[in-house]
Amino acid sequence: MTRKNIDEKEISRNNLDKSSSPYLLQHIANPIWWQEWSDELIDYAVKRNKLLFVSVGYATCHWCHVMAAEAFSDLSTANYLNTHFICIKVDREQRPDIDLYLMDFINNQNGSGGWPLNVFLTPDLRPVYALTYAPVDSRDSMLSFLIISEKVHEFFEHNRDKIPPFVSAGNPTETADESSLTRTLSRYYDPENGGFGTGQKFPPHSSLLFLLYQLGIEDGPSAKTICIRTLDTMSQRGLNDHLQGGIFRYCVDREWTIPHFEKMLYDQAMALWCYSLAYRVIGKETYKKMAEKILRCLDECFKVEGLYITGIDADTEHKEGATYLWNYEQLKTELLPEEFERFSKTYIINKSENFEGLIHLIRMNDNPLGEIEDKLLSVRLKRKQPLKDDKILCGINALLATAMLQAGRYLMRPDLELNAVELIHNLLNKFWDSRNLKHSFFKGVFQEQSYLFDAAAVLTAITMLFENDDSWSSLMTTMTHYVESFKDGNKWRESCSDDFQTVYASWSDHPVPSSVSLAEMGLTRVAFLRGKEYHSKEYREPFKSDFYNITAMMNNGQFHLIESEKVLPWSLLPVNSIRIKGKNETDCFMGTCRPLGNDFFT
Repeated sequence: MTRKNIDEKEISRNNLDKSSSPYLLQHIANPIWWQEWSDELIDYAVKRNKLLFVSVGYATCHWCHVMAAEAFSDLSTANYLNTHFICIKVDREQRPDIDLYLMDFINNQNGSGGWPLNVFLTPDLRPVYALTYAPVDSRDSMLSFLIISEKVHEFFEHNRDKIPPFVSAGNPTETADESSLTRTLSRYYDPENGGFGTGQKFPPHSSLLFLLYQLGIEDGPSAKTICIRTLDTMSQRGLNDHLQGGIFRYCVDREWTIPHFEKMLYDQAMALWCYSLAYRVIGKETYKKMAEKILRCLDECFKVEGLYITGIDADTEHKEGATYLWNYEQLKTELLPEEFERFSKTYIINKSENFEGLIHLIRMNDNPLGEIEDKLLSVRLKRKQPLKDDKILCGINALLATAMLQAGRYLMRPDLELNAVELIHNLLNKFWDSRNLKHSFFKGVFQEQSYLFDAAAVLTAITMLFENDDSWSSLMTTMTHYVESFKDGNKWRESCSDDFQTVYASWSDHPVPSSVSLAEMGLTRVAFLRGKEYHSKEYREPFKSDFYNITAMMNNGQFHLIESEKVLPWSLLPVNSIRIKGKNETDCFMGTCRPLGNDFFT
């Protein structure tokens, strides 16, 4: 493919108006001469020996909006960047390979990262320095973004030949002993507030799933305590949208009080899986209701023409959480006196506001208030609503299909399994051309580049569809080979593109299962379903690799392989089961196979 040359006039302007990314289109008014990533642009930088400034984010990111309104709208900052750098905007959800590489760099540099992810690179793509948010003017101990840019440029001028390359190795997490897994998670656990750690709280989806599947085998008191406390807190406090359902991305405080108000599709998928499984394992009715409210949110806020959009913004008209917040007098006005009295016995709504002079709703208990909550929701829906990131991501939709299948089985809702079948059909019709799985779709434009996450998520969903319907057999075989094409020796490639280096897949299972974990789960399930040989797997570092450790449970005999000629109802099978069609009529578990006698279901 012939590359076109870029001249000075082409990049002496902000070119994001040509983009097919919702995030990039949010930055078209910035005075910075933003460009989209391309191999032609990198060639131009090399020829001019000009530093790159690459800023990565996503459309519903609050702090990305803040930088767009502050430093990236400042003329002095823009003039300096335009003169000394080639400035590139990247949508992390459309280019997870670039984001993964740069996030690996900032984690190596700082020990942590986040978005917006701002990285300065040499023309030949050696990272120089990375940071997240920086203000437009220096304050306290924070330097302004302009001063940081000046310092980076000065450093490059004096050290351009001394800057080492950075290799994102894609190394696996450390192995761990099975007996230490729950004990190690217990050390991270916050017994006062639920969740893990003592700072801001993200929903620990993969950790909860691993512990719940462990509880499906035996009733471990430590695992049960962690799950109940965390699930209850997530559903009662500020992470949950109590009126419409669904969860926000994370809470900024240890007590789960104030969220960043963006809603992401991947969080809804993982939370649906967690609460459905928890309902089956622990039996609390509130978990079933939480799962059903997540489904309501998905239908009302995310579903578009048979597929699901990516996310909902944290801000409404540049104010964080404005759609969701109340003041005390509003609540008293909108509710009848007896309704307000009942509401006050369930929600913390005294005159002590909890967010910038307003109230974010937090429950004290699980008293049912459906009609009152619906009444307040109808008021809320008349307000200005946050913008939506309405691109369609293939892999996250496939992850949702898997969660729907699990919810259907655990909640005894066969309609959800049918919805998952329809979702995968819609996804394949749109993204799969029998050779390549496209990554994203926005306003009529497909992103052709293929990623391991998409392939692995689709395969995992198909293996679960196959348990119900063996007409998926041929496609399961095809998708298995497609996933295996991402294997590079002992490593997994996330993607191999013409305009960027090969990036190896991450092993981190937060906030969603890693590409590696999904690939290993999909292929393990295929081996079981096909009656192929499989090998035990070593468990890996708790918290970082908890979803991977679910697959290790499968490989190490801790899932029931239920073989039967007739279809057995999921409601009668253990939660950690794989249903295999065959004539043996056996349950193989922990290295022992026994006939499916009458006592099997007792």
